[in-house]
Amino acid sequence: MNTGVITAVGIDVSKYKSTVAARRPGGEVVLLPFDVSHDIAGMKELLEKLHTLNNEGSEIRVIMEHTGMYWRPIALALQQAGFFVSVVNAILIHNFSDNSLRKVKTDKADALKIANYGLTFWMDLRAYSAEDETRKMLKLQSRLYERTTNTGISMRNSLIALLDQTFPGANKLFRDDKRNIKGHVKWVDFVLCFWHKECVATMFLHTFADKFQKWCKRTGYRFSTSDAERIHTSARNTIATLPKNNSTKLLITQAVNSLNAVYDALHVIRTEMNRLASLLPEYELVMAMDGVGTITGSQLMAEIGDVRRFSHKGALVAYAGVDAPPYQSGTFDAKKRHVSKRGSPNLRKVLFEISSGVLMQENRENPVFCFMDKKRVEGKHYYVYTVAGAAKFLRIYYAKVKEYLNVRESL
Repeated sequence: MNTGVITAVGIDVSKYKSTVAARRPGGEVVLLPFDVSHDIAGMKELLEKLHTLNNEGSEIRVIMEHTGMYWRPIALALQQAGFFVSVVNAILIHNFSDNSLRKVKTDKADALKIANYGLTFWMDLRAYSAEDETRKMLKLQSRLYERTTNTGISMRNSLIALLDQTFPGANKLFRDDKRNIKGHVKWVDFVLCFWHKECVATMFLHTFADKFQKWCKRTGYRFSTSDAERIHTSARNTIATLPKNNSTKLLITQAVNSLNAVYDALHVIRTEMNRLASLLPEYELVMAMDGVGTITGSQLMAEIGDVRRFSHKGALVAYAGVDAPPYQSGTFDAKKRHVSKRGSPNLRKVLFEISSGVLMQENRENPVFCFMDKKRVEGKHYYVYTVAGAAKFLRIYYAKVKEYLNVRESL
């Protein structure tokens, strides 16, 4: 029988193990901090100890930080066992003082601090609910896309550095940096064939133009006589510092093939992201919003998840870190505030890209563009009105998507 006693179980999660402690009101420590491994034996040990507390008639709530992905196995195991689990933003735990002047940072102290946080905010704790599998996979794909893109940028810069010694300016030979169906870039594929300036400069213009046209036809790129003339002129006017030999060719070929392998991977990831996003109920609504593209729309839905998990639009804006919280003390009231940047950096990046797209579209019927344009006319800095537009976009997104999902669920 439940005696009305409450017990907060704090779990400080790390990669391979977690530290667990349990507290009750009045400073009573029910379970001294102990470590459990993230395997079947460790989970069994933890469940046995929690069931012992539960048999004593105590109402148990388990609290842990939302950091990385390491908390997922233990949260799912406890939830499936019937325990109340709350996963709290790490910033909230970090800012919680635990009523102590000492600054102690150990796993045991953190576990007790998390448990104390649970007791302090007992009525405000939200139960963790396992994400929809599609949303979870979409978020993983989105994060993989970001990492792969960064790898591609690094490899692209390395290739340009090599070309500066064999064919300077080769990455700027084409006015259109268009990609083929696999996501390959035209100038990258071009230098795989014409890897040294001498591959072009030693030929007459008409000979090169004929060879270049055949290359375009074979690779699926558009041929232009003006492109052939410009490339030929550039090749004859530039100076290469590396000789035209097999060693230099191997360097360029390896760099191009590695970069194209990344582009192939990005193409596969983009396709899968769009497929997963299309399975979500709000897909059509989100994709129809101004500034949202196939990739940014998928990333937006991945980073936000189910919008209904946010209590109000301000919570979503704060999660993205594009809010400017007030700062006032006595007679001082700050008028200029920086955005908090306390939320998801991945979501902020996507929102910045969407805001930039809205500015380029210049749709006067779009309230987000009108808002940013007004700030721009007022003389605000580019970053100021772009971030402000991102916050306004999020508020509109929250209202539209939440209403749509609620209506759809009620049918």
